[in-house]
Amino acid sequence: QVQLVESGGGLVQPGGSLRLSCAASGSIFSFGVMGWYRQAPGKQRELVARITNGGFTIYADSLKGRFTISRDNAKNTLYLQMNSLKPEDTAVYYCNAVPVRTVWGQGTQVTVSS
Repeated sequence: QVQLVESGGGLVQPGGSLRLSCAASGSIFSFGVMGWYRQAPGKQRELVARITNGGFTIYADSLKGRFTISRDNAKNTLYLQMNSLKPEDTAVYYCNAVPVRTVWGQGTQVTVSS
């Protein structure tokens, strides 16, 4: 089964930026659509951005214009560039296929706070 390892999270002030990475142990091309999910404290995990192999992207309304999802199939890696971060973006961020096709990784914590 493909393993997913997310990284790049941390503590950042409101308005700051982070770049998340998701390294897969196998082919993400074969998964087709890949996505970033997040789970805030006390809330359910939600899909916030997705990208096809052809580069077509869809974002949750709350992220539009601030986050950019990208992928490098040759490196089996998914990215999420996060700009203009807000406290409400605080969550553990995960990657997986859309719909989910493999076990979840450990996620990476993003905390937006002054």
